[in-house]
Amino acid sequence: MAGLVARDGATTPTSAMEGLKKKAAARSWILLDSTGEETILDVDKYAIMHRVQIHARDLRILDPLLSYPSTILGREQAIVLNLEHIKAIITSEEVLLRDPFDDNVIPIVEELRRRLQPMATQQGEGRENLSGLHDLEVPDEDESPFEFRALEVALEAICSFLDARTTELETAAYPALDELTSKISSRNLDRVRKLKSAMTRLTARVQKVRDELEQLLDDDDDMADLYLSRKLAGASSPVSGSVATIWGPGSPTIGSKISRASKASAATLHGNENDVEELEMLLEAYFMQIDGTLNKLTTLREYIDDTEDYINIQLDNHRNQLIQLELFLSSATVALSIYALVAGIFGMNIPYSWNNNHGYVFRLVVIISGIASALLFVAIIVYARQKGLVGS
Repeated sequence: MAGLVARDGATTPTSAMEGLKKKAAARSWILLDSTGEETILDVDKYAIMHRVQIHARDLRILDPLLSYPSTILGREQAIVLNLEHIKAIITSEEVLLRDPFDDNVIPIVEELRRRLQPMATQQGEGRENLSGLHDLEVPDEDESPFEFRALEVALEAICSFLDARTTELETAAYPALDELTSKISSRNLDRVRKLKSAMTRLTARVQKVRDELEQLLDDDDDMADLYLSRKLAGASSPVSGSVATIWGPGSPTIGSKISRASKASAATLHGNENDVEELEMLLEAYFMQIDGTLNKLTTLREYIDDTEDYINIQLDNHRNQLIQLELFLSSATVALSIYALVAGIFGMNIPYSWNNNHGYVFRLVVIISGIASALLFVAIIVYARQKGLVGS
């Protein structure tokens, strides 16, 4: 049977079967909701579309077989998130994360479990950790909506991931560039070429994430579309002055820094649909972080360009030295050709009257020809120096 290898009456999967298993695992999703429960889903795209109420074109963005740029889309009931290896759908009460068994996605799942656990669980853990420490103040509860806490985890993960890749590239690139400046060899040139290619690809990935965040920050309507809980509350309660929902605790990082701003914006949950201060602060923080990563790559690119300029200057200098050497050799050849001409003339089989009993003539011709050749060589070099063809 094709694709299977028989062994002692049994069948074992080949590499083709392992590839099918990997593809099946890539179609799986993990669902984490606001109650702290998580479920592994292995369903088709139609079930996902029906569950989160999105179109097929939005779900196509999350297809790992297709190459789509980094995207954060706000829909009526969901946020479609495509950031490198993070492909997720966020609603006001749950997070659907694609390919949860990928090595790069597993840490994100763990962080989502920690950040999105119910308020009662976190408060109980906080009381246990703070028991006996009456002089410590309990940190303010984060009132950020569920979708913002999930979005923060994704943004923090992708920014940290890209920053780590940038640090690894810097660690490998700077020593390689310094080694290349000290010794130009094929091995060092090939090493730097590979590092430059990796830097170009990484810069493009970072630039895509930065552009998406910048586009969101520049458009208040796009940011307002990400307020899923506000839209849900507005749909369920038409009265603008209703009591705002109290959200669960969130991230101890940037989310906790904006908790005070979220308290103020909670009062305007129904009153001002254009108030995007809370989300703007969240996106601004990670925009600055990803912009810092891009600045690191820009600095590395400038260092590579400076190294290339230095290498080109060295190569030009070596090329000029070779040209000067060629000029010296050509001048010596021209000078010696005069000496060879004289020797050729006197080497002819022609009888001369002064050739008999005049041995001093041979020595005189040799000396005069040598002096004339040397003077011609010096004259050529002096002329070249005056014209700036060779260094002083």
